[in-house]
Amino acid sequence: MDEVGLENGEVVMTTAGGTAVVDDVGFEDIEAARERIGSYVEPSPVAFSELFSQQFGCKTYLKLENLHLTGSFKERGACNFLLQLSEKDGQDGVIAASAGNHAQAVALYATKLGISAKIVMPEGTPLVKVTRTRNFGGEVVLKGTNFDEAYEHAARLGKEEGRHFVHPFNHPWIIAGQGTMGLELLEQNPYLDTVLVPIGGGGMASGLAIAIKETNPKIRVIGLEAEVLPSMKKSLEAQSVVELPSATTLCDGIAVKRVGEITHRILSKYLDDVITVSEEEVAGAVLELLETEKMLAEGAAATTIAALSAGKVSDVEGKRVCAVISGGNIDVNVLARIIERGLVATGRIFRIDLQLRDTPGALAEVLVMIAKMDANVLEIHHNRTFAEGSPVGRTNVELKLETRGEAHIKELRHRMKSAGYRLLDRL
Repeated sequence: MDEVGLENGEVVMTTAGGTAVVDDVGFEDIEAARERIGSYVEPSPVAFSELFSQQFGCKTYLKLENLHLTGSFKERGACNFLLQLSEKDGQDGVIAASAGNHAQAVALYATKLGISAKIVMPEGTPLVKVTRTRNFGGEVVLKGTNFDEAYEHAARLGKEEGRHFVHPFNHPWIIAGQGTMGLELLEQNPYLDTVLVPIGGGGMASGLAIAIKETNPKIRVIGLEAEVLPSMKKSLEAQSVVELPSATTLCDGIAVKRVGEITHRILSKYLDDVITVSEEEVAGAVLELLETEKMLAEGAAATTIAALSAGKVSDVEGKRVCAVISGGNIDVNVLARIIERGLVATGRIFRIDLQLRDTPGALAEVLVMIAKMDANVLEIHHNRTFAEGSPVGRTNVELKLETRGEAHIKELRHRMKSAGYRLLDRL
């Protein structure tokens, strides 16, 4: 009888003819994963957004993976992986590397199943994510300045301690687990035309694409990446996995330099397109989700709405489109910065530099004009000493304003120029 187990973190099938590594994922694997994790992982809802539908011109649905206990889709793959460990493998324990979502998912289900879990996280990981991982029962080791260094340490530590490595994306059991989302989605809304899904290493997108395309190949599956780190897009274009330089992005959940070999092969077959979004577009989307849907989404999860908001997804007019909101784990300090950046991107906060007469009442005059135009002053920097390039008797003023959008900003600039103020834009 054939037996399936783990050797050095890989799935190995033992038959009468020997052993072989199994790295493919089929529709039947996703169906089996659905049956396996059904009593552990609750289905996530699909919500129709009336306001986004009006804004984007398509019937917009949101797959709310951010509502899982750990706040992300990662529970599906982690649970499926851990449930397939043999009794001996479970006694050996597991190890993983993660900056947040994968860590919490592995810790949660390892604890539920009585498996020892050690999680290596980068030293700069926000305290809230470290604390939540520990609260779910994981033993946290802080090592490395970024995910790649944490990953390398976890791989070494796993070999030294005999623990099984739980890869965040490039493993058939992980991919099959994430694919259960696709089966759910088809049951919840079988008449979709397009599904938008964030891509990091590609585990979620791979599983979802298999589930959807093997059921209804007419449904488009489109991946979203950050402009500054489009590792899957570049790999698909090169027809082989390429590694990109590290980059800082608001989409930390999909900030992967090198995608998986397995996920690349799957998405080469099933994915219709990859779209990239800018940091400003992501920040604006996080803000839109908060204001429009009263929903907290991390940067990576907001890429789907960012693409729709920026008009980057073609052929959606009047169609049924589902945006996967993959997670909601975001550090509050980062959220504050994202919100402010989103306000700038959408014209809700504006900075203007201008030159004034260095006389009593000059600043009051410009503030009165701003007040009459219903703009709110948030900050004022009055610079007389270091006003480079300004003649004697003039001073530079930097104003940070709360505005109503681009049209309001354009009107403000026009009125100030008409009033004789010299604008010193440094944007």
